Amino acid sequence: MAKFDRTRIDLVEDETVWKGWSHVRRVTLDYTGDEGDTHRLRWEVFDRGHAVAVLLHDPARNVIVMVRQFRLPVHLSGDAPFLLEVPAGSLEKDEDPGAAIVREVLEETGYRIDAPELLFAAYMSPGSVTEKIHFYHAPVSEAARVEDGGGLDEEHEDLDIVEVSLDEAMAMIADGRIIDAKTIMLVQWLVLDKTRMK
Repeated sequence: MAKFDRTRIDLVEDETVWKGWSHVRRVTLDYTGDEGDTHRLRWEVFDRGHAVAVLLHDPARNVIVMVRQFRLPVHLSGDAPFLLEVPAGSLEKDEDPGAAIVREVLEETGYRIDAPELLFAAYMSPGSVTEKIHFYHAPVSEAARVEDGGGLDEEHEDLDIVEVSLDEAMAMIADGRIIDAKTIMLVQWLVLDKTRMK
């Protein structure tokens, strides 16, 4: 960290460009580097709050429970827009991440989980997006599916619940059928954590 010991960041202006469901800001700052040179920089920042994601793993059947859903930015980028993903969702203001993931899992998949294990938190695109995702793991069984899932009607969610084996999930990452970063991270975490595979 020694290189940045003398670095200073002074915010000059924080301007709202757009505020709706998300918040786009244009931030002007003076960045004084290690050598003492100060440069005025302008950055656009996309602020959409924080989120949660969970790997639902049924160890008895060695399957992962995921959802497939429409993603407009993926469609606009020219890729197939119905992504296979782990259950996830945005945090409400001041909401506990653990409580949020329990709620999201029930809404999306119909599975009831009690004590999801927090694994880590990560910024997914720190150069421009403030969102930090809290990543969880929760073992499930077929008996834990107490509702149909599929998302909330009032939010017009249209989710397909998909179960795949761990081997198939890895193959889908390798051949591009799974292209969601949070899903890739959690599947690879499970592969690396050999204690879950016993």
